Amino acid sequence: MGEKITISVIKADIGSLAGHHVVHPDTIAAATRVLAEAKSKGILIDFYVTNVGDDLELIMTHRKGVDSAEIHGTAWNAFQEAAKVAKELGLYAAGQDLLSEAFSGNVRGLGPGVAEMEIEERPAEPIIVFMADKTEPGAFNLPLFRVFADPFNTAGLVIDPRMHEGFIFEVLDVYEGKKVLLNAPEEIYDILALIGTPGRYVIKRVYRKTDKMISAVVSSERLNLIAGRYVGKDDPVAMVRCQHGLPAVGEVLEAFAFPHLVAGWMRGSHFGPLMPVPQRHAKCTRFDGPPRIVALGFQVKKGKLVGPADLFDDPAFDETRRLAQNIAEYIRRHGPFMPHRLGPEEMEYTTLPKVLEKLKDRFVVDIQAMMEVEKYKKREK
Repeated sequence: MGEKITISVIKADIGSLAGHHVVHPDTIAAATRVLAEAKSKGILIDFYVTNVGDDLELIMTHRKGVDSAEIHGTAWNAFQEAAKVAKELGLYAAGQDLLSEAFSGNVRGLGPGVAEMEIEERPAEPIIVFMADKTEPGAFNLPLFRVFADPFNTAGLVIDPRMHEGFIFEVLDVYEGKKVLLNAPEEIYDILALIGTPGRYVIKRVYRKTDKMISAVVSSERLNLIAGRYVGKDDPVAMVRCQHGLPAVGEVLEAFAFPHLVAGWMRGSHFGPLMPVPQRHAKCTRFDGPPRIVALGFQVKKGKLVGPADLFDDPAFDETRRLAQNIAEYIRRHGPFMPHRLGPEEMEYTTLPKVLEKLKDRFVVDIQAMMEVEKYKKREK
């Protein structure tokens, strides 16, 4: 195996041109200058600055390991410089995801989303960086389950002996801050029991069972839980290693050929289809959506990023996009009603509680309804 390399993907919404749909090129340039200086000083091996929708994405390679204060500090400085430009340009929601003025050694808990993995480079090291906009970390639950546990999606689970033993899923309870390791295929029902509630249980990492090789990682930051209020959707990122005893690139992408419903969209308060798009179409304008996902493919060689390839820029995904459009058209007709609008447990962190607070003193007791409630409580006892 090769040398140890860390790949860090750190993202933040630091302001958008005309609403919430696209990053301004001057903010990308500001972040690029910071990372270029870090590379010249030997802090970074390589980097790539890009965006999906209104989220600025920093893809960096280095030898500092995960949660490095030096790397996180570099990313924080890049976001601060980009936010400064955003404020000068009067961009909307400038610095939105930067929830603190001071850096404390790690960007976790300060707003930006983080996905990092330390790997021993294989002779050929293909990785896919997924970047989503207008949704939450649980959006990756369904596709990652299909990639690493569903043989109808991933043929290698059946025919590749290096994958045949299965994978280990690290599932995080984002409300309690606890995690559990579950084995596939033996415990797939237990895995599904958790990750079927994507607003709470999130696939954080996936490991190959035979040798515990890290295979995938997802950013798990929930902005509303950090800030205690709605400040924007989490817009997660993920990395997946491919080939050579891991799912093939095509098997990984196949899991996104179904535009499943995810939470987010307008004001972070609605369900909508996750649409895989090329980067040029990662601009969420219709009702600030529908939610989008971009996949960039890289080869990593001695820490150098070769690429990227814009993997969803393929007519093979046109039908997926068309289906997503049809789903969006259908569900939008529900307007402010569920199931388009999120359930009450998720709406608690949006701006809806301010409306309910205004109305609370206007509610009066309905005697008949109260009697029915009391009857129900007695039956329950």
